[in-house]
Amino acid sequence: MTYLVKPVGHVESSLRSLDDAPRQGDEGAPTAWLVLDAAVAPALEAIGVGDELVVLTWLHEAQRDQLRVHPRGDLSRPVVGVFATRAPSRPNPIGLHTVRVLAIDGSRVQVADLEAIDGTPLVDIKPALGPLDSR
Repeated sequence: MTYLVKPVGHVESSLRSLDDAPRQGDEGAPTAWLVLDAAVAPALEAIGVGDELVVLTWLHEAQRDQLRVHPRGDLSRPVVGVFATRAPSRPNPIGLHTVRVLAIDGSRVQVADLEAIDGTPLVDIKPALGPLDSR
């Protein structure tokens, strides 16, 4: 079975290559912009500065045939299946990023802690879940 996923925008970042990017956003990622297509801009309604979001990306430069890795690329650690890791190379290279909104400018959202490289396609954006009583 095949599914069609259409990007809703892309990432603008000073990270230009995989070698530039930290392994996780909270490990030194620069601020970045989520640039949404105009057609989906109304979906940003009620998103505000300070909000925590979960951003799903398509890791377009990842390998799709890698099934086993050394966690975090550390050769001293035993090889495990990619489903037991956050490795970007995997059968469906969907990135999962928790970010904080710093600014909103029309259909552009500036965020902290995004380790995705410049040009990475955006698949979806969702609010991060808070405590059960705040949902």
